[in-house]
Amino acid sequence: MSTKLRSTPDVSQQETREVADSSDGQLSGDELLLPAESDLTPTLSVVMPTLNEEGGIAECIDRITNALEALQVYGEIVVSDSSTDRTPEIAAEMGAIVVEPDQKGYGYAYLYAFEKARGDYIAMGDADTTYDFEELPKLLDLVESGEADMAMGSRLEGEILPGSMPPLHEHVGNPLLTKFLNVFYGAGVSDAHSGMRVFSREAWETMDCDSTGMEFASEMIMEAGAKDLEIAEKPITYHPREGEANLESFPDGWRHVRFMLVNAPGYLFSGPGFGMMLVGVLGLALALFGLEISGAQFGIRTGIAGGLSMLAGFQLMFFGAFATVASNPVRGSSDPFTTWFTERVSLERGASLGAVVFLGGVVYMGLLVYTWVTSGFSALPIAVADVAATVAVVVGLQMVFGSFLLGSFNND
Repeated sequence: MSTKLRSTPDVSQQETREVADSSDGQLSGDELLLPAESDLTPTLSVVMPTLNEEGGIAECIDRITNALEALQVYGEIVVSDSSTDRTPEIAAEMGAIVVEPDQKGYGYAYLYAFEKARGDYIAMGDADTTYDFEELPKLLDLVESGEADMAMGSRLEGEILPGSMPPLHEHVGNPLLTKFLNVFYGAGVSDAHSGMRVFSREAWETMDCDSTGMEFASEMIMEAGAKDLEIAEKPITYHPREGEANLESFPDGWRHVRFMLVNAPGYLFSGPGFGMMLVGVLGLALALFGLEISGAQFGIRTGIAGGLSMLAGFQLMFFGAFATVASNPVRGSSDPFTTWFTERVSLERGASLGAVVFLGGVVYMGLLVYTWVTSGFSALPIAVADVAATVAVVVGLQMVFGSFLLGSFNND
C-alpha cells in the first residue's frame, strides 16, 4: 500500500502539547486525563466498548492513565457502554466519559463513540484487561511520526499469556481470518483481528466504516487496504480476560468470513466463474472438434459437462458484475469481464449482443426441428453441436436480461 495520509498537528493539538510541556515537572496521568467539559483538546482519545466489564474496567483505565503519563499528552477515555452492572459508574468515577449507544452491536458502540471523541488520534481496545494499554505509546508513535495511518498491536507476533486465547482461535481462527484479509484486501498484517489499534482522525474519516456488528473489526482492515492506507504493527502481550467472554467463536467467525466474501465479489463470484468458463470452453471444444489427448477421446458427455460448466461460470461472472455495481462493495470485481461489462457495455449493446448469440442458437435448433419433422419424426442422434446451440440460447438470454437488470441499477 503506497499512499499514506500525512497528518499535520493542528493548532489545538500543538497548544495542548505546550500546556503539558510547560509544567516544571511531568504531569501525572490523572492530570492529563481530560473530562468532557474541558476546554483543552485531547491529543489522544481512547475508546472502549463495554458490556458488563466491572471486573476489568478499573484496571484498563489505570493502564490508560499510565500511558498518558508516559506520553505526556492530554487524553480522554470514552467508554461506550451497554452494561447492566456497575461498569459505567466505575468508569465515570475514574474520570472516563461514559456514553450510551442508542443501538446494539459491537461495531455500533465504536461508531457512536468515535463521533463523540475529540482527539487528533484515536485508540481502541477492549475493556476486559486482555490488552495492556500501557503499550499504546509505541503504537501512537507509528501514527504520529507518519510511518502509518493505522497501527495495530499484533498478538500473534507478540506474546499470548497462558489462558488468554483459546487454542482454536490462536492456531486456526485468527490465522485463517488474517489470511483471508491479506489475500482479498492486501492488508499485509499478521493479526488482523487484534482489537488494539491507533489511527489518525483523518484515516478514520477515510475508512468510512458503517458495520454495526462484530465484523466491524474486519471492515476497518478491509477499508484501510482498499483505500491504500498504510498499516503497521508492533508486537504486544495478550493477557487473560476479566469477566465473561461476549464472543461466540463460530457465529462471530462466520460473520467475519461472510462480510469479507460479500465485499469481495471478484473472489466470491468472478474468479470462480472465470475458471468454470475456461474449463467449460475447453471441454466443449474437445468434444466439438473430436480432439484426443494421450489417446483419450472426448465425446458427447464431455460436451454436456463443458456446456454446463460454461453456463454456471457465465452466471457467476454476471453475479460479480451485478454485485460490483449494485452493492458498492469494499473491493469490487476488477477482472476483465466485469470491467468490460460494467464500463463499456451499455444496455443496448449488451442486449444486442445477447440477442445475436440467442438467435444463433435458435436458428440451429430450428434446423434440428425441421430435420426431425421432415424425417417423419424419427429419432435424431445427439450431437455435440446440439449442446453448443443450447448453451448459446441460454447465454444469450442471460446477456439480454442481465443487460436490462444492470441498466436498472445504473439508472438508480
